[in-house]
Amino acid sequence: QVQLVESGGGLVQAGGPLRLSCAASGRSFNTYTMGWFRQAPGKEREFVGGISWSGGSTYYADSVKGRFTISRENAKNTVYLQMNSLKPEDTAVYYCACAPRGGRPVLRYQYNYWGQGTQVTVSS
Repeated sequence: QVQLVESGGGLVQAGGPLRLSCAASGRSFNTYTMGWFRQAPGKEREFVGGISWSGGSTYYADSVKGRFTISRENAKNTVYLQMNSLKPEDTAVYYCACAPRGGRPVLRYQYNYWGQGTQVTVSS
């Protein structure tokens, strides 16, 4: 079992930065691929980006590439999502999740543990 808790959400002006954290408890955090998803009102939950168990590989959705950066500190059981140049369309609830296998999972069903989410609101 892995428990995930996101933090760092809030209200930010367009163009500004925000950093989200996801703290994990449980076993084998450092063996999991970690991912970030988001869900805007009335929309499906969508993949934002992911990071390999070692942190050596990251991958992103086209909509955030070049603006968002994922990192992790396995010693602290924490993964981060640094968001820069935020846009109003980035407004959503952001979720972290972990996948038990490697590769580059981008689909919801590939992740088996989820946090409760944190709200990010970007004002124009």
